[in-house]
Amino acid sequence: MRILVTGGAGFIGSHFVRQTVQNNYPELAGAEVTVVDKLTYAGRRENLSTVSGSPGLRFIEGDICDTQLMSEAMRGMDLVVHFAAESHVDRSIAGAEEFVRTNVLGTQSLLTAASNTGVGKFVHVSTDEVYGSLDAEGKPWTEEEPLAPNSPYAASKASADLMVLAFHRTHGLPVCLTRGSNTYGPYQYPEKIVPLFVSRLLAGKKVPLYGDGENVRDWLHVDDHCRGIALVAAGGESGEIYNVGGGTELTNRALTERLLELLGRDSSMVERVADRKGHDRRYAMDITKISDTLGYRPAVEFDEGLAATVDWYRRHHSLWEDAA
Repeated sequence: MRILVTGGAGFIGSHFVRQTVQNNYPELAGAEVTVVDKLTYAGRRENLSTVSGSPGLRFIEGDICDTQLMSEAMRGMDLVVHFAAESHVDRSIAGAEEFVRTNVLGTQSLLTAASNTGVGKFVHVSTDEVYGSLDAEGKPWTEEEPLAPNSPYAASKASADLMVLAFHRTHGLPVCLTRGSNTYGPYQYPEKIVPLFVSRLLAGKKVPLYGDGENVRDWLHVDDHCRGIALVAAGGESGEIYNVGGGTELTNRALTERLLELLGRDSSMVERVADRKGHDRRYAMDITKISDTLGYRPAVEFDEGLAATVDWYRRHHSLWEDAA
């Protein structure tokens, strides 16, 4: 099998690439992997250093908006797994243009290239944020939930989702969509809450907690997230959407308290700041579909995964201290 992975030097994409190249996904064993990444601030060649010498791995530095380049890269590919995206909500609030360019136009460019070159399957990696916001009593979202994005980031991902489905219905392109919940683990750039807070606490800096700290997220270890994507890549039905969740709902306040405990800090290191504009209150996903049809189960227990992540950042602090 020949696989093209966009955004393969980023946080989740690089984990998928490392696991695939090391044959940790039986469904994709022996695959040749080509990575395309623009190497923006959150994408690093170092994220692939442990597999950089692998004979089945090729790297292309390039922009997914370059349809000609993508068409050339896709020739002969059996599978495309599309991770590449601008992904930080705060950055999208400050300026949405790059999010529309990369997440919407970039995805359209890839779909055009995939359709023109006859790619066997296109897996689009999306997010639970496209569903909007739940209240405390709301039932977890199924894949049939209408899209109701609130941030410019979420709106750009929802737009990309619709474009993917449109290429399936209009052009017959074989596609699957995955929607993952809040993902944590090693190699994540310190702008999201877990690596940001860990990096700042390691540097003796206070951490900024938005609003009342009661916003709830469903936490998913990157290993479980990528395992779900691999299952969809291998066995997902064309035209279908699959939620990939971790099953651990926590308020941001509770998450902060766990990070303080793991790093031996106290509440004096927490700085309360004004809430984020349009801050979604709660995310929660129903994973019945991917569990029943593809056998997905989150395997990384949250407390163990979080402790291991903190330890990884402690051991690699020199790589991230300037970013935090």
